[in-house]
Amino acid sequence: MRPRERAAWQTIDSGQLLLIATAGLFVIVAITQVAAVRLVQPDIAIIFGVLIALGELFRMVMPGNREVAPIASAGAIGYAMLVGVGPEHAPPHAPLGVEAATHSPLQVVAVTAAGMVVGSLPHIAVGRSPRPEAMARRLFTVAVVALCFRPLVSLHLPWQLLLLLMGVVVVLSCCTDVVIAAMIRAEAVRVRFGIALRDELDAKMALCAATSATAMLIAVATTAMGEAALLIFTVPILVTQFAFRRYAGIRATYLQTVRALSRVTEVGGYVEAGHSHRVSKLAVSMGRELGMSEEELLELEYAALMHDIGQLSLGDPIPGGATVLASPAEQRRIAELGAEVIKQTGVLDRVAHIVQLSSHPYRTGHEAAPGDDAGTPVPRPVPPPLAGRIIKVANAYDDLVGDSADRDRGVAVLDRLRIDSAAEYDPTVVEALSRVVDRRTRL
Repeated sequence: MRPRERAAWQTIDSGQLLLIATAGLFVIVAITQVAAVRLVQPDIAIIFGVLIALGELFRMVMPGNREVAPIASAGAIGYAMLVGVGPEHAPPHAPLGVEAATHSPLQVVAVTAAGMVVGSLPHIAVGRSPRPEAMARRLFTVAVVALCFRPLVSLHLPWQLLLLLMGVVVVLSCCTDVVIAAMIRAEAVRVRFGIALRDELDAKMALCAATSATAMLIAVATTAMGEAALLIFTVPILVTQFAFRRYAGIRATYLQTVRALSRVTEVGGYVEAGHSHRVSKLAVSMGRELGMSEEELLELEYAALMHDIGQLSLGDPIPGGATVLASPAEQRRIAELGAEVIKQTGVLDRVAHIVQLSSHPYRTGHEAAPGDDAGTPVPRPVPPPLAGRIIKVANAYDDLVGDSADRDRGVAVLDRLRIDSAAEYDPTVVEALSRVVDRRTRL
């Protein structure tokens, strides 16, 4: 029986629902409060709302399917830390116009939410639905900054101390954003929280630092220079966003190219249709299970997609493209030829190395080890890299199971791989495959 398709809301994990509900509650309370007391300094609120809306309009998706809006985030956090707008708004002798900006934390939340909604309307109009969990995370981070910093504005603190507190608050906002993103990602891709946190730190800290620095510049410069500072000090984050967009585009192009190359063996009839894609999905799931970083998973995905490209050199294709049925010498030859093809790209040498060693058995190679008292070296096995061992297991499983959904067949193949774990396959990797397969059959 074909499983029913889930509704759109059912694809959102419980952690995402909790975050969206919390952000929604913040917005409801904020709008209610602003409606009751009316906007404070509405001209300033509108200017920052427009900046946030433009930032949402030009949001982007980074590698790892992470939606970010650096300009909107910088504008919203800058509004949350604003202490004044131009010296003419400051009372006499007030450092940096501390008492000039009197809006409340809830007004920051309301203005940010309104800007996000307005900036998302053009995306909705062309069929690009917003990602509510990403918007909720950005809004929650801004709320943290506003709740922590706005009460400090009325304390008449020296500007040096105020700048220090700004730095502390933006660091707190970065940590909040990273931790929330890691919690959501850990649940979404079924990976341990520590691994997800490490990946989020690697992926987002550079952009988070640029966004936070720009927000501080906006807050301080707008106080000293007025509204014109918004235009001047938004340019650096705009350039940064352009650079990150270029980087994300290059990564996407690489992956599209690799996927196209992986289909050459299928079109030529060397392997079964969908084999490379299935091996890639299995390998990445196993890599997550074994704690690989996101950068390592990307290389693993590239290598898994192209692991059979060496079969193009064969005069007579292997029946069904199942390299697991070929002789060990033939498997190594196919892997080495495939690695040579990948090296020609000039940018995927590490991927080529993984492919080259993906045909080697788990117990292979030697390295010098301490020997007896006379100093005689004793050889000991040196396994291929983890990515190569993962591809070897994933490829063998798919060669023997294919696109079959027969659970008994999958169990039998896993048992066969376990029997060969003494020398051919890494037992730890085989058990990771078992957990991945079991999880898929239960979905």
